[in-house]
Amino acid sequence: MWIQTRQIDTNQVMIMISDNGVGISEEICSKVFDPFFTTKPVGKGTGLGLFMSYQIVTEKHSGNLWCDSTLGQSTKFVIEIPVKAKRIA
Repeated sequence: MWIQTRQIDTNQVMIMISDNGVGISEEICSKVFDPFFTTKPVGKGTGLGLFMSYQIVTEKHSGNLWCDSTLGQSTKFVIEIPVKAKRIA
């Protein structure tokens, strides 16, 4: 597993979390941020973790969160967030 950070510009930071696993199919990758989506057996997870992460990053921090995966190679989750939060009046 690798975690990389970089400053995109004066007010944006990118955090990339990647692995060298077997990857995620495009069908599943397109659903990982959906509420209640899980690949676990019934009763072994709520399917809310990535959904809540997506909401926090996009709604609370005005950022972006996405998954980039190549089946048979690797998966990467990318987070882009502002360095400074916007003031709420």
